[in-house]
Amino acid sequence: MAPPRKHSTDVILDAARTLVLENGPRAASVAAIAAASGAPVGTLYHRFGNRNGVLTAAWLRALERFQSRVLTASEEPDAVEAGVAMARASIEFGRELPDDARLLLNLRPSDLLDGGPDAEFRARLTEMNAPLMDQLRRIAHDLFGRATDREFDAVSRAIVDLPYAALRRHAHADTLPDWLDADLTAAARALLASYRI
Repeated sequence: MAPPRKHSTDVILDAARTLVLENGPRAASVAAIAAASGAPVGTLYHRFGNRNGVLTAAWLRALERFQSRVLTASEEPDAVEAGVAMARASIEFGRELPDDARLLLNLRPSDLLDGGPDAEFRARLTEMNAPLMDQLRRIAHDLFGRATDREFDAVSRAIVDLPYAALRRHAHADTLPDWLDADLTAAARALLASYRI
């Protein structure tokens, strides 16, 4: 059995995320991430390859945390309730992991990475997004009886765009307003219920 890692990957990624959020992407050099996390520079190069590797890992970790919550919520059998649960899960993600939410809301991978995302990153992102897209299509089909681009877009407005806009509006607040969950889920429910054939 391999010995436990001396420097936690989460501590390193948290340090990188903090540097980016507080001082911008250019502040997150390998040396700065090493100093902030307490991990040697060599550990970062060994584990992540380079600066892009660290920042990619931090961004994808945030996305994975978000998607795991939303996809778990999507398991509701009723289409309207699944969509409402997914919208609620987005707000809960923003409340529980505000720094991850800020990273996803404020920075695209192209903002973070030297040279922009490569083909491997884009393929990983497509793979990660596929289950979420499948759930949105399922909900669209269940509500409209079909899932063409228009129906998919309508469902996405209720489940994706509403929470995104609400989280973005409150991204720099210390905490999300207590009433946001109820207001947002009521709006999502009203939109989704109006689509049911």
